[in-house]
Amino acid sequence: MNAMKNVPKAHMASPLLSGILYASIWLAAGALLLSVLLRWGSMQENELPTYSLVIHGCSALAGGFVSGRRSHERGWYYGGMLGVAYAVLVLLISFLASNTGFSGKTLTMLIETLLCGSFGGMIGVNTKRS
Repeated sequence: MNAMKNVPKAHMASPLLSGILYASIWLAAGALLLSVLLRWGSMQENELPTYSLVIHGCSALAGGFVSGRRSHERGWYYGGMLGVAYAVLVLLISFLASNTGFSGKTLTMLIETLLCGSFGGMIGVNTKRS
């Protein structure tokens, strides 16, 4: 049992990269949940864009929280930057995967992730580590 105390913990230096990692995990969990609800639930395909915006907002909020908590200062800034980076990454992947262009929904997602990430960063920077 004593050998376990000497094992070093992995630490990601950049608050932005750690926030992107957590936001990606939340996005994967949300996509899985939407897939399950679409397959075995009563959700219709035409409701999918609305729910996907909710998932993107929750993912940016969680990533902004982690970024703000790890930065220890300027949580709104790190959370907002995470929201923009998250949106650009999602848009880049969607463009490369299915040749999706820019539209009003794209701008909506960008603004939503910026605001949710900033809010998550403000909450995260104000939480204290025990």
